[in-house]
Amino acid sequence: MQIGEAAERVGLSIRTIRHYEEAGLIVPSARSDGGFRLYTDPDLDRLRVVKRMKPLGFTLDEMRDLLEILDQLTADTGDRAALMDRLAGYHRAADTRVQTLRDQLAHAEGFAEQMRDHLDQHTR
Repeated sequence: MQIGEAAERVGLSIRTIRHYEEAGLIVPSARSDGGFRLYTDPDLDRLRVVKRMKPLGFTLDEMRDLLEILDQLTADTGDRAALMDRLAGYHRAADTRVQTLRDQLAHAEGFAEQMRDHLDQHTR
């Protein structure tokens, strides 16, 4: 599929996908005769991983590293135990970052509730 369809299916902009390609996170599986980028379902899976890492504040280097770990595990190359340890580290980091976001959301919801209370108080 071409980049426009890939963008639509993953929920990213074409510009973002091109940026991730320039950063070495995703490489289109092929090019059409006309030179258009062509993406496969595994390419979209990689984009989904990156998309999920982004709001958690992972860097491009961390994204690249995790994708490499996943590639090696899938291909059954490298030291499996070491790869699993690195993958577990990303899992722990993701859990920690998700909890931080939950805490921030709870504070934001508290603020919104406080503002609603002020509105209610001053519209009587």
